[in-house]
Amino acid sequence: MIQMKNLFVLLVFSLTYLCSSCEKEPERPNIILILADDFGYMDCNAYAQKTLGADPADMYYETPHLDRLAAEGFAFSRAYANQLCSPTRAAILTGKYAGRLGFTTAMPHRDTYYNQSLDPPEGQYLHDVIYHSDRIPIQQAWLNGSSNSALPSGTSYDGGWDEISLAEALPDYHSAFIGKWHIGGFGAEGYQPADQGFDPIAWFDAGGSAYFNWRPGWNNRSVAHLPNIPQDQWMMGDAGKETGEAYLTDDLTAQALNYLDKRAAVKDEPFFLYFCHFAVHSPWHAKVEDSTYFAGKETRGWNGHRDPRYAGMVRGLDNSVGRILEKLEETGLEDNTLVIFFSDNGGWDHRYSRDGDMATSCAPLRGGKACLSEGGIRVPLIFRWKGKVKSGEWCDVPVDCTDLYPTILQAAGYDVSRYYEEVDIDGRSLLSLFEDPENSRGKYDHDTRYWHYPFNVSVLSPFDRQFLTPRSAIMEGSYKLILDWHGRLKLFDLQKDLDESFNLASELPEKTLELYTKLITWLEEEVDRQYWPVLNPDYDSQQEVRSEAPFVNLYEEYKKGKNVVHLANTD
Repeated sequence: MIQMKNLFVLLVFSLTYLCSSCEKEPERPNIILILADDFGYMDCNAYAQKTLGADPADMYYETPHLDRLAAEGFAFSRAYANQLCSPTRAAILTGKYAGRLGFTTAMPHRDTYYNQSLDPPEGQYLHDVIYHSDRIPIQQAWLNGSSNSALPSGTSYDGGWDEISLAEALPDYHSAFIGKWHIGGFGAEGYQPADQGFDPIAWFDAGGSAYFNWRPGWNNRSVAHLPNIPQDQWMMGDAGKETGEAYLTDDLTAQALNYLDKRAAVKDEPFFLYFCHFAVHSPWHAKVEDSTYFAGKETRGWNGHRDPRYAGMVRGLDNSVGRILEKLEETGLEDNTLVIFFSDNGGWDHRYSRDGDMATSCAPLRGGKACLSEGGIRVPLIFRWKGKVKSGEWCDVPVDCTDLYPTILQAAGYDVSRYYEEVDIDGRSLLSLFEDPENSRGKYDHDTRYWHYPFNVSVLSPFDRQFLTPRSAIMEGSYKLILDWHGRLKLFDLQKDLDESFNLASELPEKTLELYTKLITWLEEEVDRQYWPVLNPDYDSQQEVRSEAPFVNLYEEYKKGKNVVHLANTD
């Protein structure tokens, strides 16, 4: 059920589109948004070449199809996601910062008020997680905040809260969903793709999936390519025998190709395909021939890329992109289809894993998945739209995941200005940058962006190699301020300092205080308190193991009127 407000907005958009078509019927493009999972900035050879000037022939991973997409399209060198997948998915589907929606993390199945049949406390949402443990063996000054686990869809449980999803905002498009959902309360009824305007083809509402023998647990199973195969004939990880389309990445791609074949026969209705891969999220399972190939490749170890399983998964993802591009050409859909490739967060950088798990390296970007440093949130973003977007163009203007919503709407022929006013989305359309990559005319006016992650996490901080404590961040222009709630402030000029090596907080105290004030104001006005970290009443500073950085409650001192830059650790 959609609220009257949402119906009003959709009606206005439909009328706006119809009125504009009275003059000349626009050719509405088909749109394919491919979202990779945990695919790092340096995992794509085109981005590694852009960043380091290296020859792809010398690299370990192989991404010829993504490189082709960049060569034929428009790539952003400073595109930002959130630190983890669910927040990014929520932001893409609503055009709003994830913190405003309560999506502060992505988690395995946890107890929520909904799935425990409990009434939430006043001011909390039914799908909020009841408690997040941190599994860190040392005492923390802050206890974890909470997180939303389901995007409100207007059910009776939502108390009138109904976000207008991207699919719902495209009422005259056929919208289809394939792959990873992970914003539905772990399969909660009323919060799945069909409840947000999609025709679901094959999907799983979870954070990760096996890549072999994966069908039994899925919400909607892909059964188009394989009969029941005995489990001992499935290849698990690097061992066993591959049979048919047994590999998840291949099967979901085949589903997408089947969908494109069907849509090619429909002439009077454009489509929006939202294809969310599980690749390259763990478990790191590659097809045996791919992992064998990369295990013996001479360039193994380039830039810290050395895991043959991960390299094989990258190849599988890249091949999927290639097969989609080939299908568009084969079906005649290519000339009128906008293809977008994006990743939901940075790569799982083994340099900051507590257990030293092999995966990838985001170097020279610092940190990786779960971090608010560049390796955790800067990701590839590529648009290919033949005849509409210049080929081989790079844009260095910072953009983020909330911008995809209005960009897709405007590309589809809608007047998005009303969404800025009526629905209060945070993103802004990127279409003007396709003609003005330097934004010299200032038509793209989204210059300040925010992140919020209120958790202690057993991932090593890229700055001091201690366990991560709650963090929030603000970026404005080339400056990014990271607030570590333990009492640290870090200010970086990303235009000059890609790897975030020089903390300018002490050198530029006025800029630091300005950004801190904007960040705190945003948190106070936009993020509900249950999604903030909570002071630990049992915290004993005498037991603090971080002796080089004593705990300081910067927020409390700020509210007292103190200059937090002087109180913070800015080393």
